Amino acid sequence: MNFPPNVKPEKSAYVQLLALAGYALAGVFVFTALGFAILFLMYGSKVFEPNALMGGNPEYLNGLKIIQICTSIGLFLAPPLLLAFENGRKIKDFYGFGKPKLEWIFLVFLIMICSMPFMEWTALINQKMVLPDFLKPLDTLIREKEEEAMRMTMILLKINTTWDFLVNLFMIALLPAVAEELMFRGGVQRGLNRMFNNPHVAIWFAAFIFSAIHMQFFGFLPRLLLGAGFGYIYYWSGSLWYAMLGHFINNGYAVCVAWYLQIKHLPLDDTDNTFHFKWYGYILSLLVTIALFIYFKKRTTHGRQLG
Repeated sequence: MNFPPNVKPEKSAYVQLLALAGYALAGVFVFTALGFAILFLMYGSKVFEPNALMGGNPEYLNGLKIIQICTSIGLFLAPPLLLAFENGRKIKDFYGFGKPKLEWIFLVFLIMICSMPFMEWTALINQKMVLPDFLKPLDTLIREKEEEAMRMTMILLKINTTWDFLVNLFMIALLPAVAEELMFRGGVQRGLNRMFNNPHVAIWFAAFIFSAIHMQFFGFLPRLLLGAGFGYIYYWSGSLWYAMLGHFINNGYAVCVAWYLQIKHLPLDDTDNTFHFKWYGYILSLLVTIALFIYFKKRTTHGRQLG
């Protein structure tokens, strides 16, 4: 999808970032409203009853998935597309979609697979974090929100048929990989790099926003590192395809594990705990991942200035 080019000069980074935020607020409102309109046609007014969607009733599972998809489109996909249109640029040129190279695809695949044990270790460390006593009320609130988020995730991951698996793969892996990378690496990171003229600041700041916006404190650290990893892959390669691929592999793996666990009648709580290594296994995972990142940097064209 490409919008026609325009000769007008590109707007400043500040204006672009403000526009992204405005488009995101408007998008989530419009597309969520659209989602509920669809649900009203499907279920009638009973869909608006308390806990109708979040109560775990299988009758509303498809409706919950529709809302999830609409929210992702409105919050993450539509804003960067509108930003490119507003600046009169083709999407492939504005964000960078160079033709994928098989070698680089393979390297991204290796990076994601080899980093999984280390990423699980960071998740375990994050989950054990406890706020100071004077922040006990906040700690309790955060844990309650985490439980709610986990409960919704478990509902969404329920798979009964191959069609359910394909829908989940689209909703949890493909759509977020495309939409969130366009938003955070293409939109936010690109804008921040134009603002600060420092790719490392832009990468880590965008990763921080990427992790924070998910509003899951006990998954903040691994998501921050993932965001930074996608950011460097984008910066070094100059193409969003590779960051999208890494994002898809990460999320798609979780969907596949959830399907496997359900086939084996195992609890879905084990989805995020599939590796059980000795401490040196996690260290090895980290070292191999760093080595692969270094090699990926050398094999790509030293990146490009994002903006």
